[in-house]
Amino acid sequence: MSEQDDRSRFEAVYRRTYEQILGYAVRRCSSPEDAADVVAETYVIAWKRIAELPGGEAGRLWLYGVARRVLANHRRSERRRLTRHTELTDEIEHLYAARSHHSEQHGVDEAMDVLADSDRELLALNLWEGLDPGEIATVLDCSRNAASIRLHRARKRFAKALEKTRPSAAGFASRPLIEKESG
Repeated sequence: MSEQDDRSRFEAVYRRTYEQILGYAVRRCSSPEDAADVVAETYVIAWKRIAELPGGEAGRLWLYGVARRVLANHRRSERRRLTRHTELTDEIEHLYAARSHHSEQHGVDEAMDVLADSDRELLALNLWEGLDPGEIATVLDCSRNAASIRLHRARKRFAKALEKTRPSAAGFASRPLIEKESG
């Protein structure tokens, strides 16, 4: 493939997937700037690895996987920065404590906060991104069965955490979020 063909292919993939990858990053980053960085890095990697980028729907899922790894690297860097800057950590804790304890969302936020990153990511891929277990498996590079089992367990852990924070909402958490089956 020529460089012009690569450029045309990349531009088509970018136009087709940009909003989805941006949404993925925005929902997971603490600021719009961080989300923009994650998206930019994702597409830099896609350009550098254009020969590996699958076509069609598989390409979108491949980009989710790349974005997930970029986000993981971003989070590791962010944790190191936060550890070195105690003033910023104090400010963030202060801002978090200032949130309204009366909001409907508080119990859900609290339940999500106690979950492991991997559980939060599974639930977010399912609910926010609308991915079914087969698509989640592609993003996480595991089998569909493993993704289904992990998602089921994440839902159970979320339900238990939610029951501790908001006992009246626990029934909501135990129902499937999105279960679309593909033939």
